[in-house]
Amino acid sequence: MAMSRRLLLGSAALLAAPRTLRAQSRKLDILSHRVHQAVLTQGAAGDLTEAWRRARNAEIGWTTFDIGPLQDRLLREASLPQTDYGVGYLLNSRATAQTANLLEPLEDHLRSEPIEALDDIAPGLRAAMVVGGRTIGIPVRHATNGLFCNMALLEERGITAPPTSFEEFLDQCRRVAGRRSDGPPLAGLVMTAALAAYPVIFARAFGGDFITEDYRLLPDHEAMVKAISAIRGLFESGGLPRSYANITNEDQATWLMQGRAAFAILPFARHAQLNRPDQSRFAGRIQAVEFPVSSTAPAGTRMATTVEFWSMSIPRNARDKGLAWSFIQAMSSKSVTLGAARNGNGPVRVSTYADPGFAAENAVAAIEAAALSRARIPFPAFPEANRAEAIFVEEVQSAVLGRKTPAQAVEDTASRVRSLLPA
Repeated sequence: MAMSRRLLLGSAALLAAPRTLRAQSRKLDILSHRVHQAVLTQGAAGDLTEAWRRARNAEIGWTTFDIGPLQDRLLREASLPQTDYGVGYLLNSRATAQTANLLEPLEDHLRSEPIEALDDIAPGLRAAMVVGGRTIGIPVRHATNGLFCNMALLEERGITAPPTSFEEFLDQCRRVAGRRSDGPPLAGLVMTAALAAYPVIFARAFGGDFITEDYRLLPDHEAMVKAISAIRGLFESGGLPRSYANITNEDQATWLMQGRAAFAILPFARHAQLNRPDQSRFAGRIQAVEFPVSSTAPAGTRMATTVEFWSMSIPRNARDKGLAWSFIQAMSSKSVTLGAARNGNGPVRVSTYADPGFAAENAVAAIEAAALSRARIPFPAFPEANRAEAIFVEEVQSAVLGRKTPAQAVEDTASRVRSLLPA
């Protein structure tokens, strides 16, 4: 049969067209914060999604929101009969049983297309993403707390090294407190009273906790009494500022950089900012260490500092779960984790911190890696977690300010929070 001129020209044009026009590309829609997009697409390591997009003949549609709206939008999309969004970024504090019912269990994906060296991702982060026996997210970005020390202020008081025990930490806070030689008042420790994470860190220094991952409330009452007593002792001795109850989270970095406090508990990622000459009066003199454990803690106790983190998840009603998982698998690899870290991400793999190039650019790499390897969330996610935290914070403040004893605050916390825990 003779081929018409129109058909011949049409066939030639099709063969000459780029492959992407002959084979329709797929699209992966992602719900995230803008920082998640930034660390994967721009910075020193470049666009880390490019190889995946080429291999999968796929494009990515990023939809970004601030934290609250992002989490609300993810849950709304996951509640629909079907959603175009294949990947959603989930904050650990939102990983409740109710949320887990809306997200894809990842065990089958992990078996058929495993994440590279999954055990390399910090165990405390992985454990927090197992809800009701199902893995609902792969950790991707974290903020782990350490103890920051202004060595210039410590040296003014004759202190030459950061504390190596909890008792030494308290002693240094008290020795530093007062007034500097040039007049301004100085606190030993600046700490916000608004978050549960800080008294939880104090409790873990004694081997205690607020709420464990299996929802045990105050597993060691005496350890929590010691923790609150220590905070109260700092307040009474001037080791904490008189404005303790009104200190905000951001005040902590400001006070440290201005020389108004010698110690602060902040994410390790703040180290670079705290030592920037254009922001800090003490650039190069602010060090970070792991928060120390008490000499009275049970034998073998090691600090499990607090951590907050993001994970990548797949809505259970997503249209293309295979494409979504291939993205998560690729973005969780060792090479991409390292690249994202170079782009400014908090790497969730402990091995990343040992990379010579990354370690050379990160003065606290070894210390942060050690802290991350044992870090745990402040308390597990559950529907009444915000109320439980508010009660705990209120009770701690009451004890620190002298309105009740630390022992009474612990007992009142137990009685008020117990009914809020999951059955």
